[in-house]
Amino acid sequence: MKLAIVTETFPPEVNGVAMTFGVIARELGRRGHRITVYRPHRQDLPAPEHHAEYVQVSLPGMAIPGYPLLRLGLPAKGKLMRLWRDNRPDLVHVVTEGPLGATAITAARQLGIPVTSSFHTNFHAYTSNYGFSLLRSLVLWWLRRVHNRTRCTFAPTDELCGELRGMGFTNLKLLSRGIDTACFSPERRSAELRASWQATDENPVVLHVGRMAPEKNYDLLFTIFAAMRAANPKLRFVLAGDGPLRDSLIKQHPDCIFAGFYSREEIGRYYASADIYIHASLTETFGNVLTEAMSSGLAVAGFDYAAARQFIRHGENGLVAPCDQPAALQAAAVQIATDAALRMKLRAAARAGFEQQSWDRVIGRFEGDLLAAAGLGGRA
Repeated sequence: MKLAIVTETFPPEVNGVAMTFGVIARELGRRGHRITVYRPHRQDLPAPEHHAEYVQVSLPGMAIPGYPLLRLGLPAKGKLMRLWRDNRPDLVHVVTEGPLGATAITAARQLGIPVTSSFHTNFHAYTSNYGFSLLRSLVLWWLRRVHNRTRCTFAPTDELCGELRGMGFTNLKLLSRGIDTACFSPERRSAELRASWQATDENPVVLHVGRMAPEKNYDLLFTIFAAMRAANPKLRFVLAGDGPLRDSLIKQHPDCIFAGFYSREEIGRYYASADIYIHASLTETFGNVLTEAMSSGLAVAGFDYAAARQFIRHGENGLVAPCDQPAALQAAAVQIATDAALRMKLRAAARAGFEQQSWDRVIGRFEGDLLAAAGLGGRA
């Protein structure tokens, strides 16, 4: 299959969508498919590495105002049509719903090329975090319009597929998330890294990894951290990542360690060297950080939806709280912080089962769905 992947985020950017499609492009290339990734050019990151498994094509883009870590791809219908007339793909897969993705769908449809899409980000839910609640209906209309113009839309959980159907999205399929169990493994625990955090065996480390942005529910996260610290003053708190809130969070919480931005490979050491992970976000479509924490052997607590609902068995390998009960999540976090026996039990059980969530299995299913969408066989 000759596959064109159109996305506004891709490695070396570090976020769930970029990571997911970096792996997918690589693994589909290794399976013999000819993969071309179309993405916005950016000068503020190192030049993309050459990969034998796929080719990258840079297109015009701009930084999102107030959020320079992410790019917005500019409309590129004419350029894509010229490129695809000369080198026609069997299928176009659109990862993101901005102007680049929307015009890619139009270009593919006008050329008669099958096109699919995937839903990764609840942008309509983010509107309230950025003070634009009145735009929620408009954003949802745009997302629905973009996706319903494709042959099918992939979403990361059955739960989200059901929610999207209820909002008028059609032709939905599952694209779950795999986990790199070698990168995210308890075996990567580092005594040296823990020592840099001034953490001994008597100091459980609470880790948070992610984009430091309003939609990640930092007010609740730090309220929970304060309750945990009051219950167990020996805790250490480490946050890894970057984003528009980082500078203000550093000023507000000088007692926490802000470790900065790290590659996927390096962040595996951070997970494995911690002990506890609290996931307070309520806007995830999946929540890769939760599965990475569990695969790394951390005691986790989160709201009961997305990845937490799929993988946590309450009281066995983690704790969950109802989405409308932040006090319950706080209580669960305090319990993990103060009950060493429970913490060790959850850590010991957290990783079990993730070998069955390998990228090989996930991508094999996705490959079959794409081949079917392209009319080249695969799964109906």
